[in-house]
Amino acid sequence: MAEAAVDRSSKSGLGPAGKPFSTFERLVAWRYLRARRKEAFISVIAGFSFVGIMLGVATLIIVMAVMNGFRTELVSRILGINGHMIVQPVDGPFTDYPDLASRLAGVPGIKMALPLVEGQVLASASAGGSTGALVRGVRAEDLTKLKTVSDNIKSGDMVGFAAGEGVLIGTRMADQLGLRVGDLITLTSPEGDITPMGVNPRVKSYKISGLFEIGMSEYDSSIIFMPLEEAQLYFNTAGLVQSIELFADHPDDIDALRPKVEEAAGRQINLTDWRQRNQTFFSALQVERNVMFMILTLIVLVAALNIISGLIMLVKDKGSDIAILRTMGASAGSIMRIFFMTGAAIGIVGTIGGVLLGVLVCVNIESIRQFFSWISSTEIFNPQVYFLSQLPAEMQLSETISIVVMALTLSFIATIFPAWRASRLDPVQALRYE
Repeated sequence: MAEAAVDRSSKSGLGPAGKPFSTFERLVAWRYLRARRKEAFISVIAGFSFVGIMLGVATLIIVMAVMNGFRTELVSRILGINGHMIVQPVDGPFTDYPDLASRLAGVPGIKMALPLVEGQVLASASAGGSTGALVRGVRAEDLTKLKTVSDNIKSGDMVGFAAGEGVLIGTRMADQLGLRVGDLITLTSPEGDITPMGVNPRVKSYKISGLFEIGMSEYDSSIIFMPLEEAQLYFNTAGLVQSIELFADHPDDIDALRPKVEEAAGRQINLTDWRQRNQTFFSALQVERNVMFMILTLIVLVAALNIISGLIMLVKDKGSDIAILRTMGASAGSIMRIFFMTGAAIGIVGTIGGVLLGVLVCVNIESIRQFFSWISSTEIFNPQVYFLSQLPAEMQLSETISIVVMALTLSFIATIFPAWRASRLDPVQALRYE
């Protein structure tokens, strides 16, 4: 077969000693990729190498896309309901918070300043059942601007909230307590009135004017929005707020906004940004992402090692062909390039197949999750555990390119030693063993 390849290359005007990666070398490399019956075992190894690289690349793309999507969804939901910068007083409470909020909202790069009163309570229903909750007292006009909440009212409306006659709770809290719009929810605060008998917990019932669903189960099951004036009365903070949350146009550029906010405040304040408040959480996500990338890279590495074993066996099987090619004028470099192309082709095709498979799965990730949940009759992606109501996937071009480069690099490196060994084969010794 090597002689036939030489004959065809000679007819086309290209000899064995032609330019690197010539038609002759490509013909021989392509011939070695097509297995005969006696080379079936080598073909099986090559097939496993191809499948291994394809699955490794696809798995890397899918896992990294899911982790990117998971982080993006969490960041968007966390920053959609919590301020990007938290302004807290140092020299006394914010009694002039309306004017201060107006000044801070006028800082270039700040789109909203939200005065806030917060407190922990025990929420319960008349039918029984209770749960811990965080009450956030905000102005109705501010909550309307908070699109993460106002655009996700699933039941009821904000009319009662705007009139100061109702509260908004999450859908998961409503399901947990068996509440609907129009029902009363009872809030109990441990910081009550001081009496001669001690501190009495403050207990008050509020009408539910609407149910919201942000899509993050932790928020949907634990947050209650209350009109600011009512929250001030409930927590005994009439006329003042605990903090002012600032929402920036670009959350990643908050460092440049710090001096402007401090200047606009005109008083001593303590500034905390979203990165500081969630540093442990996002650091853990980043570490997990890096470790998963390293672990899944081993799949591609194992497939690359299969390329080495398959090529070594191919070199041993083709010893007589190599000897004939060498005696007919093929250089050692030509032999090395032939086997390099043979092994590299497996890596290239496997990588392309892995990218296509990974993209296909990422595009249909939620449908695939629902299908397997239906097959297994279990909740594969439980929102109570993973905080999100659906499985996200976000592919990044730079990350996909790095995965492709990594897979191709490992595949190319794996072919070097067998190809070099083939180029160093002595033609006399090879023919003698044949």
